Amino acid sequence: MSEVISLLNTLPTSTAPADVELFDPPMCCPTGLCGPTLDQTLLDVNQMVLSLQSENLRVERYQMTSHPNAFLGNAEVMKLVREKQLEALPITVVRGRIIKVGAYPTLEEVRAALDGAKSQ
Repeated sequence: MSEVISLLNTLPTSTAPADVELFDPPMCCPTGLCGPTLDQTLLDVNQMVLSLQSENLRVERYQMTSHPNAFLGNAEVMKLVREKQLEALPITVVRGRIIKVGAYPTLEEVRAALDGAKSQ
């Protein structure tokens, strides 16, 4: 009898942080694109995420209710949330550095931060 080997258990797991992390305000779903009316800002953010992912960049989005450890694991993000509460959100982190607080960045802002992180 042959033994079945699961490839899922043999794949390496990445512990490296994402290239771009979005700490989102509370929303009804992970993208905020599920309500009866669509928010253009959230559509733009979703398009930005897809664009960055198409460039093989790792992008993660976190909400406090569903990903509390992501918030708790980033001392700078938690400091901002404690100081400004929900007004701090969204917070955007690019390669470990906060680049925008209280609003979503444009794709150009994220690319500039990514380019800046490469040169450091």
